[in-house]
Amino acid sequence: MNNFHGSLGSLTFPTSSSLTALMLNGNQLEGPLPPSLINCTDLEILDIGNNMINDTFPYSLEDLENLRVIILRSNRFHGPINNSSATFPFPKLRILDLSHNQFTGPLPINYFNNFVAMMPSSMDNVGFRYMFNSEFEYYSVTLSIKGGEMEMERILTIFTTIDLSDNLFRGPIPEVIGKLQSLKLLNFSHNSLTGDIPSSLSNLTQLEALDLSYKQLVGNIPMQLTSLTFLSVLNLSYNQLVGPIPQGKQFDTFLNDSFIGNLGLCGSTLSKKCSNEEPNQPTSVILEENNASSWFDWKIALMGYGCGLVLGISIGYIVFSTGKPQWFVRLIEREGPKKVRRLNRGSRGRRN
Repeated sequence: MNNFHGSLGSLTFPTSSSLTALMLNGNQLEGPLPPSLINCTDLEILDIGNNMINDTFPYSLEDLENLRVIILRSNRFHGPINNSSATFPFPKLRILDLSHNQFTGPLPINYFNNFVAMMPSSMDNVGFRYMFNSEFEYYSVTLSIKGGEMEMERILTIFTTIDLSDNLFRGPIPEVIGKLQSLKLLNFSHNSLTGDIPSSLSNLTQLEALDLSYKQLVGNIPMQLTSLTFLSVLNLSYNQLVGPIPQGKQFDTFLNDSFIGNLGLCGSTLSKKCSNEEPNQPTSVILEENNASSWFDWKIALMGYGCGLVLGISIGYIVFSTGKPQWFVRLIEREGPKKVRRLNRGSRGRRN
């Protein structure tokens, strides 16, 4: 946090340097990293964030077996990270921040496979302490934590984070990321990643913040993620996710902001509800309504039949009690001879 400027590559470190921390964050340094940095075999912290360093990924750092913290954020690093030649790179690395650069290509699967300090088997060998120098002065770094930048005045040895946000990484999120079960923070946002959210992320049982926003992820949100009981910050916004949002445990605490920008998602936290969440009438109510409707129809029919019968009997009684129904008699007398004549004609035709 000064105004130092010039080329960082001009620095020269002697052989077998005892340097344990190189912290140049927040200056105006340029150029590539100095090749002689590999002489610092005791180096634990490398923080050169927020400068103007223009370089590809420094693979030479793989030989520094004591590195615990690498912060290259907010520089001009570029190119892919897939040319690793080391068998076991970065065995003690616990904090990796490459955010706000221009790294390209797929995510560095080889590194994820070998970050053994982020795997649960290493937790037994890591004491709960803060990192400090030979004069017992605590180291501090600035990281992006849970959506905002925060200065960690003391770095816990058990704290683990991977931040690769704001780069040009492409391709899927590898399943192998699920091996890093001691991760606290994971941020892959603002890249060109595609494919599904791997269900193996549910293995990250210590995870407190997960940011997969502003990418091109598709498919459903895995139900297995509800098992992440320490998860307090989740951001899956602005992808192409579809289907219902999982319910239960921590997922019941996440608001609409965690999922906006996914037009295919539905759920109780969104304005778009899932079809199985829409209120339906119970079957008993439907049957009751159907029965009531049927009873009502029969009632109307019976009422009409009863009224007609009573009316007909009443009219018949009045007519026949007042005298001979002349119109009925005339009708019978007129129609009778006609029918007889038709029958007679028919009889003669059969005889011929």
